[in-house]
Amino acid sequence: MAAAVPAAAAVSSDAPAASATAEPEAGDEDSREVRVLQSLRGKICEAKNLLPYLGPHKMRDCFCTINLDQEEVYRTQVVEKSLSPFFSEEFYFEIPRTFQYLSFYVYDKNVLQRDLRIGKVAIKKEDLCNHSGKETWFSLQPVDSNSEVQGKVHLELKLNELITENGTVCQQLVVHIKACHGLPLINGQSCDPYATVSLVGPSRNDQKKTKVKKKTSNPQFNEIFYFEVTRSSSYTRKSQFQVEEEDIEKLEIRIDLWNNGNLVQDVFLGEIKVPVNVLRTDSSHQAWYLLQPRDNGNKSSKTDDLGSLRLNICYTEDYVLPSEYYGPLKTLLLKSPDVQPISASAAYILSEICRDKNDAVLPLVRLLLHHDKLVPFATAVAELDLKDTQDANTIFRGNSLATRCLDEMMKIVGGHYLKVTLKPILDEICDSSKSCEIDPIKLKEGDNVENNKENLRYYVDKLFNTIVKSSMSCPTLMCDIFYSLRQMATQRFPNDPHVQYSAVSSFVFLRFFAVAVVSPHTFHLRPHHPDAQTIRTLTLISKTIQTLGTWGSLSKSKSSFKETFMCEFFKMFQEEGYIIAVKKFLDEISSTETKESSGTSEPVHLKEGEMYKRAQGRTRIGKKNFKKRWFCLTSRELTYHKQPGKDAIYTIPVKNILAVEKLEESSFNKKNMFQVIHTEKPLYVQANNCVEANEWIDVLCRVSRCNQNRLSFYHPSAYINGNWLCCQETSENTLGCKPCTAGVPADIQIDIDEDRETERIYSLFTLSLLKLQKMEEACGTIAVYQGPQKEPDDYSNFVIEDSVTTFKTIQQIKSVIEKLDEPHEKYRKKRSSSAKYGSKENPIVGKTS
Repeated sequence: MAAAVPAAAAVSSDAPAASATAEPEAGDEDSREVRVLQSLRGKICEAKNLLPYLGPHKMRDCFCTINLDQEEVYRTQVVEKSLSPFFSEEFYFEIPRTFQYLSFYVYDKNVLQRDLRIGKVAIKKEDLCNHSGKETWFSLQPVDSNSEVQGKVHLELKLNELITENGTVCQQLVVHIKACHGLPLINGQSCDPYATVSLVGPSRNDQKKTKVKKKTSNPQFNEIFYFEVTRSSSYTRKSQFQVEEEDIEKLEIRIDLWNNGNLVQDVFLGEIKVPVNVLRTDSSHQAWYLLQPRDNGNKSSKTDDLGSLRLNICYTEDYVLPSEYYGPLKTLLLKSPDVQPISASAAYILSEICRDKNDAVLPLVRLLLHHDKLVPFATAVAELDLKDTQDANTIFRGNSLATRCLDEMMKIVGGHYLKVTLKPILDEICDSSKSCEIDPIKLKEGDNVENNKENLRYYVDKLFNTIVKSSMSCPTLMCDIFYSLRQMATQRFPNDPHVQYSAVSSFVFLRFFAVAVVSPHTFHLRPHHPDAQTIRTLTLISKTIQTLGTWGSLSKSKSSFKETFMCEFFKMFQEEGYIIAVKKFLDEISSTETKESSGTSEPVHLKEGEMYKRAQGRTRIGKKNFKKRWFCLTSRELTYHKQPGKDAIYTIPVKNILAVEKLEESSFNKKNMFQVIHTEKPLYVQANNCVEANEWIDVLCRVSRCNQNRLSFYHPSAYINGNWLCCQETSENTLGCKPCTAGVPADIQIDIDEDRETERIYSLFTLSLLKLQKMEEACGTIAVYQGPQKEPDDYSNFVIEDSVTTFKTIQQIKSVIEKLDEPHEKYRKKRSSSAKYGSKENPIVGKTS
């Protein structure tokens, strides 16, 4: 998955319901260029009070999934033998499609049968903003197959008048079921849907049925059904129903969608109910309807207490305008490092007025990084920190804007550094079952504390030696900032010879390596949160490593451990060699000397995971099939293997990639497919879900962005049985029929969309206008009244060193935001008017149970 990074505040709850997918009007250039980007970040914390088994073994082996509607896009590790499993797994991903519900399912793992769904938390998209950025306990709801519904139906109704053979008039209802869109996957595959169409009333239930459509989530039915609605009073044939004219008010059309089960039971996919009286004012009615769960009739709504799930969710929906709109705001933000004092800059003011500083830090850091302005800005805010630091031993230990900016910078630019340095050893620790517990109170029966101590020392030594020899891999940007920190710390505390080292170690050991060791999944060094025993081992290692870094940099004679057993263990490392190694390492990573490249540097590891690929050759029976393979992408090549760690079966040099594009579902009746077009035959790949497919396409596009001979056109469908399915051309080498998707920036390490980051900052300023106004008033108060502060509460929470300069910057911020409000408001109006209620983008929510 992508890195777990903070996003801007959630989209306002009063945004139009259909905004995310509204099509721009023809000829409207502004609307056409607006990009709607959705992202989701958060944390699956823990569950509690899950229902136990009825038998003697009450515990369950639990895991949790995240689903967009019915499509699973993330899965936690399994927590064994617990009714209150602690997951602690952070997630972040871009959402590449529209959705109705974000759902979290808690499963009980079953080795021999299908995993049991214990319960779920389902949140409507429009309600996500109510839970943004805060941890909440959600009660688990029962999972009923009849309530697992997604998709929409396109329906047309007409009311005709017919003259019967005897000359009387009757009414006929014409039901045209046109299509469905977005039906769920069944067992990971597209379904075989059909629909039943019923005319339902107080004393009638006429039902008809469409044909089954094979292997599709977007069936085109295009079938018409006819129902008699009223008969004249002279109609004499006996029948099971008799409908009078006034009974039209009580009639409704019901559409039920089913998956054809062939030899097993058909699966309900959803229903809609449309009253016939929608035709009261018009003889024709056409609209898209959202499918709804089945009416449960008199079924009791009372259910067992299934337990609860603690979640932290932040959903964002960014409407990114064309680049030219963001020029003034970007200019104002990028001037920040040069503003004196730094607290009067636009970037600093943003961090002051945001409810959560973390919301502001990420877009600021990314934007400043993109324009090479982060080092001077971080240096300036760190200098502000140092003014308030009285004790050299506490340097950069707080949670200030400076430390948060550097934390985010290290996460963004230091990812590869962590992988080449820590990952091999962390894999060894996590995959082994060596006990390292040295706390006498926590020792299990049969544990040998001396053996455990040796295991722990082995891991600490191995990790420590790898870190202190890794300076050549440290990114230049990190080295530049460490150099600045070191110089400033020496100037602030000129009489302390060790502060030049502690200023750097407080970041690289305490806030970088130690944090990555104790939570490797957060830094994508491991796929999941480790189990309890491994976490304990990593915690002991992390404590020792960070103390070694601090102790070595300060040259203290004793450690700072509170626990007696850790003090005893640390005595093993109180040797001059460790101090020398730490100082040498800190000297190297805080130097401005240019690192010489050997020309044989290791390729950057970018992404890996399991997917399905279509066979390149033919099988014995002449049919190409799909096989599960382990894919690995570095900055040099894309390979796939039978299993992780095995030799590559097939290799595509990155320089040979000509294009990476989505593949139409109709090619193989499979979802989430993409194609890697290279100098040989295209490689057709199926990802496990839409998020994963989007991530692979994105990273493959970035790594091959600057390749020579990249294609301008491609075929969106496959070449099968002697012709391209998209354009029917017969030559396999014919030019593509569709323009290639525009690429993204070629920077592999730091992929930054500066317009999106600026849009987020605009959103944050907009949401914090009241606090901005208070800060402006505080500046005025300080400037006018120079005496003792009578009411410090008005502005004591703000850092205002220069009220005049700060006031001037706030005026500029307000002016820029007001100008940006205009195109946003214009787009909001177009969005709401272009997506008519009942359109595909804004379907009608019909009757619910």
